[in-house]
Amino acid sequence: MNTETSIAIPETGSLSEAPLASGVRQEPTLRIRPTKGWAALNLRELWSYRDLLWILVERNIKVIYKQTALGITWVALQPLIAAIVLAIVFGRVAKLPSDGAPYLLFVFCGLTAWYYFSQTAQRSSTSLINNAQLVSKVYFPRMLIPLSHTFSTLVDFAIMLVMLFAFMAFYHVAPTLRLLAIPGFLLLTAITATGVSLWFSALSVKYRDTNYALPLFLQIWMYASAVVYPTTMITSDLRRSLFALNPVVGFVEGFRWCVLGRSALTPTMLWITIGMSVFTLVSGAFFFRRVERDFADII
Repeated sequence: MNTETSIAIPETGSLSEAPLASGVRQEPTLRIRPTKGWAALNLRELWSYRDLLWILVERNIKVIYKQTALGITWVALQPLIAAIVLAIVFGRVAKLPSDGAPYLLFVFCGLTAWYYFSQTAQRSSTSLINNAQLVSKVYFPRMLIPLSHTFSTLVDFAIMLVMLFAFMAFYHVAPTLRLLAIPGFLLLTAITATGVSLWFSALSVKYRDTNYALPLFLQIWMYASAVVYPTTMITSDLRRSLFALNPVVGFVEGFRWCVLGRSALTPTMLWITIGMSVFTLVSGAFFFRRVERDFADII
């Protein structure tokens, strides 16, 4: 028996191949060993545990909003307050441009994509530690734990999307067929967020400093991702392409293109965003598989 998580080797010998004196045949011995080096992703195993994934997703949703006075209202209040503060500081005081759109709507477009990305990364970073007993006592694909947050935070995204449509109605921005592209940019956001989650959740098992560094890292990442300012401020096409190596820039500008009908997103930037998103996911998945064999011993 050879699995991706362990290798079970049957040991056959003279005792197992021939009947015993009593006439009872001895069963072959199986020695289970951990894999060595880089392991395959084994997507078939993930699919076979899909029921467990949905159980974890449902549990995440219940745990986050259980015993809270406002419940799911917090999902709407946090980005709304953040958008108002950013609009006052960067729109009114700093006078940053917004490509001709109302600055509050401009910022909220960026925050819709950014909040889904950042919430997924933050909640997943401590997911393995929070489920230490489950990881150390029961076998299942460990990747399901951070992956479950990619799906559970879709509830937050749906609420923010409704709020975004409300802002569009308030500012009299007519919906267009570009809104049909939102699922595509959401997919890019989910791919990137999952890749980052796999990296940080795996690192946090051994290095608990990750839990303290991630919020600071995400805060810096937000200001480096054109959430509060337009990418059109970068005039050089070459510099914009280099700027797009940050995949968050691509899907933030993509959401603005869907809602506002204008954006600095170009086909070159879009392809760079797709490539970087896929690279983040694949590298994170392989790194996670490489180190997960030690989770039960360290956690």
